[in-house]
Amino acid sequence: MKVGFVGLGAMGHPMACNLNSAGLLTAIWNRTLSKAAALAAELACEAPRTLAELAASADVIVTCVSADADVLEVVDQLVPGIKPGSLVIDCSTISSVSARLAADKLRGIPAVFLDAPVSGGVEGARNASLVVMVGGEKSAFDTAQPIFQAIGKTATHFGAVGSGQAAKATNQIMCAGIIQAVAEAMAFARAQDLPLETLVETLGKGAGSSWYFVHRAPNMIRGSFPAGFRVKLHAKDLTICREMAARFGVTLPVVERMLDEYAELIERGYGDEDISAAYRLKAELFDKKI
Repeated sequence: MKVGFVGLGAMGHPMACNLNSAGLLTAIWNRTLSKAAALAAELACEAPRTLAELAASADVIVTCVSADADVLEVVDQLVPGIKPGSLVIDCSTISSVSARLAADKLRGIPAVFLDAPVSGGVEGARNASLVVMVGGEKSAFDTAQPIFQAIGKTATHFGAVGSGQAAKATNQIMCAGIIQAVAEAMAFARAQDLPLETLVETLGKGAGSSWYFVHRAPNMIRGSFPAGFRVKLHAKDLTICREMAARFGVTLPVVERMLDEYAELIERGYGDEDISAAYRLKAELFDKKI
């Protein structure tokens, strides 16, 4: 199985490295060609100049880019070189509608598309412990197991194309609630003059704990929010959730509140910080009263 990888951002770079460690990677491509060339030299793989060239050299193409338009543009540029019977696995977070459009673009070749968004953050990408949510043909999901095993700890098939993105949207709504709760709790704890490091160590073992609390509350203690998952990217994901819910005539209060807070953070210039920067707004509530 020869795998080409597209998109070498915070998540894509370590994912490509893990595929290389598994002996699967044959070529990489990034919009900034120099970035792909540097990593290709390090990994001893190819860095073709065009997506069509990458497609021609691979049996499977894995993509991990930022947004719906990016995915559709990448697929359009893959099509001239893609071989019949190829598999395209998209690990981006986009809408179910865009996933189905991408699948339609490949169907006439014929090539198969899986939407396979991931969760686990930059740490999960580095440690090959991502959770992968997959939509598409079950036979293609089975074929792709070596790839999923190289990048993650769990891969689950949810149904037809688009269902992986629906599962990821569900995850992003849950994350929004957790982000708000942890930021409020940590701002409250600081106002109580509690020893915050000890608090995180203790509550991290309790019923209210989560991966996010254990790994991101320390950011709040330090007042430093290095990007693991950027504010503006989660805002993009939650906008997708809003649009998916709107098709049912539903407004989701947790999503709307989080989007309002993200809009304020982005306006203040914090859009490229980690989502734990939501703590900035919660701490201010107490600072104003004090």
